[in-house]
Amino acid sequence: MPGTAETARSTAALQPDPGRWKALVFIALAQLMVVLDATIVNIALPSAQQDLGISDGNRQWVITAYALAFGGLLLFGGRIADLWGRKRTFVVGLIGFAAASALGGAATGEAMMLGARALQGAFGALLAPAALSLLAVTFTDAKERAKAFGIYGAIAGGGGAVGLILGGFLTEYLNWRWTFFVNIPFAIVAAVGAYLVIREPAGGRNRSALDIPGVILSTLGLVTLVYGFTRAESEGWSDAGTIGLFVGSAVLLGAFVLVEAKVKSPLLPLRVLTERNRGGVYLSLGLAVIAMFGLFLFLTYYLQIVQGYSPVKTGFAFLPMIAGMIIGSTQIGTRLMTRVPPRLLMAPGFLTAAVGMLLLTQLEVGTSYAGLILPAQLLLGLGMGTAFMPAMSLATHGVDPKDAGVASAMVNTSQQVGGAIGTALLNTIAASATTAYLVDHAAGATTPAAQKLLQLQGMVEGYTAAIWWAVGILVVSAAIAAVLITTGKPDTGVVAGGSGAGAEDEVKVPVIAH
Repeated sequence: MPGTAETARSTAALQPDPGRWKALVFIALAQLMVVLDATIVNIALPSAQQDLGISDGNRQWVITAYALAFGGLLLFGGRIADLWGRKRTFVVGLIGFAAASALGGAATGEAMMLGARALQGAFGALLAPAALSLLAVTFTDAKERAKAFGIYGAIAGGGGAVGLILGGFLTEYLNWRWTFFVNIPFAIVAAVGAYLVIREPAGGRNRSALDIPGVILSTLGLVTLVYGFTRAESEGWSDAGTIGLFVGSAVLLGAFVLVEAKVKSPLLPLRVLTERNRGGVYLSLGLAVIAMFGLFLFLTYYLQIVQGYSPVKTGFAFLPMIAGMIIGSTQIGTRLMTRVPPRLLMAPGFLTAAVGMLLLTQLEVGTSYAGLILPAQLLLGLGMGTAFMPAMSLATHGVDPKDAGVASAMVNTSQQVGGAIGTALLNTIAASATTAYLVDHAAGATTPAAQKLLQLQGMVEGYTAAIWWAVGILVVSAAIAAVLITTGKPDTGVVAGGSGAGAEDEVKVPVIAH
C-alpha cells in the first residue's frame, strides 16, 4: 500500500546513519588537514624561500596566495556544496587539495609555489564548508551531535598548534617539501573513507540556479578585504593603496548585499545572516580568531627569537593549549551542551581565554615557561575549546538543509577574515609599540650586549601591547555571545521536522528527515 511504503521510508529516514561515527573520522581528518595547513607552512617558509630563491618582498605571498583564494572562494564553495551535494564536493575538494599539495612540494620556483598555494586555497574553500555541513546533516541526535561537534571544535581550535609541531618536525628532520607532501596521505585516506562511508541525507540539495553576480561580487569583495589587511601589515594603514582596497571592498560587499536581497536564488540568503543566534556566532567567533591568530604569531616569535627555542621545541611548547582545547571541547563543552544554553558555554569560555591572555601581558625577556606561559595556555585552550564547540554547532542553527553549505561557509569566512585582521592589526600594534620603546630607551644602551637586550625588550614590549588588545577583543566576543545568542538548551531527541530560519527559542538541528 502506498501509505505503508511512505511510512516505511519516513521511518527509515528518521533512523540515524549507522556509519555516522566512521564518517566523523574522515570528516575530522579532512578538517585537521585544512587547519594544519594554515600554520605548518609558516615554519617551513624560511627554508622554502632560500631553496626557491623567493625574495623577501614576495615571501608573504606564499601565505597570502592561500589566504586570498580560501577566504575569497568560501561562500562560493559552500554554495557548490549545496548544489552538487556535500559528499561529492568533499571528495573533489580532498583530491584537488592533495594534487595542489603535490605541486607545492615539487615546486621548482616562485611561480609554481604561489600557484600551488592558490590552488590549495581554492580546493580548501570547497572542502571546509562541505565538511562542516556534512557533520550538521549526519548527526541529528542532540547528545551525539554534541560529541561530534566537540571533536570537530577541538580540531578546529587546536589544529593550528598541531601544525606548528608537525611543521617543526618535518622542517628540522626531513625537508620543507614534506610540509606539503604530508597532506597527500591525509587527503587520500579521507577521500576513500568518505566515498565508502558517508551517506548524505536525501533531499538536502539546493538545485536553484547559481547566482553568478553574487559569486563575482562576494569573491572580489572578500579577496579585496583580505588583501587590504595583508597590505596594511606591510605598507601601513594610511597607505593610499591600503585605503583604496578597504573602500573598494566596502563597495563590492555592499553591492553584494543589495544583489542578494533582490535575486531569486541568492548565493548567501540574507536569512542565514540575520537570525540573531547565527549572526552572534559569526561575529563572536570572528573576533575570537583575531585574538588567537595574534597569539600564535607572537608566542611563536617570543619562544624562538627571545627564548631561543628550536622549531620543534616551539611546537611542543604549544601542547598545553592543545590539551586545554581538547578538554574544553570534548569534556566540558560536550557534557554541558545538552544541559545549558550555548551562551552559558560561549561567554564564560571566551572570558576564560581572556584571563589566559591577560596572564601573557606579563611576559618579560626571562619569563618562566612553567610559571606563566604554561598556565596561560591551559586557560586559553580550555576557554576556546569550551566556546568553539557550541559555536560550530550553532553555525547552522535553524537553517534549512539546502542552506547548510553556505551557512557552514560563513563560519569559515568569519574565521578566515578574522585571521587576516588579527595578523595585520596586532602585528601593526606590536611594531609601533616596539619602535616607541626603542626610541625612548636607545640612549641607555651603550654596549653591544645592552643593545641586544634592548632589542629583545622592545620586541616583548610590542608583543604585550598587542596582547592587551587581544584581551579586550576576547571580552567583546564574550559580551556579543551573551547578548546575541538567546537560544535555549537543545532538545535531546532527534529532530525530524523542518526548521525555519527565524527560530530563536530552541536549537533546531539543521536537517529535515526525508
